[in-house]
Amino acid sequence: MPHKNDKLLLRALRGETLERPPFWFMRQAGRYLPEYRETRAQAGDFLDLCYRPDLAEEVTLQPIRRYGMDAAILFADILLVPQGLGQHVEFRAGEGPVLEPITRNADIPVLDAERLHETLGPVYETVARLSKSLPENVALIGFAGAPWTVATYMVEGGGSKDYPTIKNWAFADPENFQRLIDVVADATALYLKKQIEAGAEAVQLFDTWAMALPPAFHERLVFGPLRRIAEAIHADHPDIPVIGFPRGIGAAYAQAARIRGIAGLSIDWSMDPSWAAEHVQPHLTVQGNLDPRLVVAGGEVMTRAASDILDTLGDGPFIFNLGHGFVPETPPEHVAELAELVKGWRRG
Repeated sequence: MPHKNDKLLLRALRGETLERPPFWFMRQAGRYLPEYRETRAQAGDFLDLCYRPDLAEEVTLQPIRRYGMDAAILFADILLVPQGLGQHVEFRAGEGPVLEPITRNADIPVLDAERLHETLGPVYETVARLSKSLPENVALIGFAGAPWTVATYMVEGGGSKDYPTIKNWAFADPENFQRLIDVVADATALYLKKQIEAGAEAVQLFDTWAMALPPAFHERLVFGPLRRIAEAIHADHPDIPVIGFPRGIGAAYAQAARIRGIAGLSIDWSMDPSWAAEHVQPHLTVQGNLDPRLVVAGGEVMTRAASDILDTLGDGPFIFNLGHGFVPETPPEHVAELAELVKGWRRG
């Protein structure tokens, strides 16, 4: 039986350059798969799907069965942490997530670890189930939203185009806003540590809306919280690799690559792989960065772009992935073609 540490994803995150890089895809479990849609219908409400360990396990396994990725990522949602902090969260058909917004300093939640873990207990059960049901060569990735991105939903009350409320608060009242970021960061660290204790072998933090911030605020609101969470994790689990994904920060990825405590950095599709090979890969493992719309298109345009990424980043520590998640209209047969391309690629 292979040793856990022989898994390709974990080797890559230790800084090894492999003959063939490991791969997985963001949103690899999701609406583009007919079997996911069947399971989603069985669950009813989206949050019920996240909190049903049997169904969340099933949708996590579905893409592994189809495509044989080197890693599975826990099926959950980044807004489970606000719910664990006591904020009202619901998903409305055609509208997406809706939260009771935090509008005043007095609304900032107080971290209650017991309540947090009681709410999120079904997620830990899903992780424990997956640690037993995944193929022995497939790594299990836990995840959470990064504090800035989670806070955007908590303050705006849902998705937003330009984040007016949270940016006004963060810029005009930084001291009190930092209280919210710190509460979310500490809750996220507790959440990820419980995932690790249940069987997660690596964790990724998604900072999807880091792109909304000017560079002058990256350190305080993006890099600092990521460092804080990584340090908290490593105080108890020093060997668990942490992957950061501060999407859309451009040349600031070079600064992010030097964040203490992270083993991997996921880059979005706007970044030139050659630039990443020069400025990011010397410091840690790069993950990325195929535009998910290229997988919708498929064919030569997809295979050429994927091959360019593999050829450019495959000579260093690298995990092949997308530059963001699959979109619902992605043809499953295109994903199959991409998976076979990556499996067949060899360095040199």
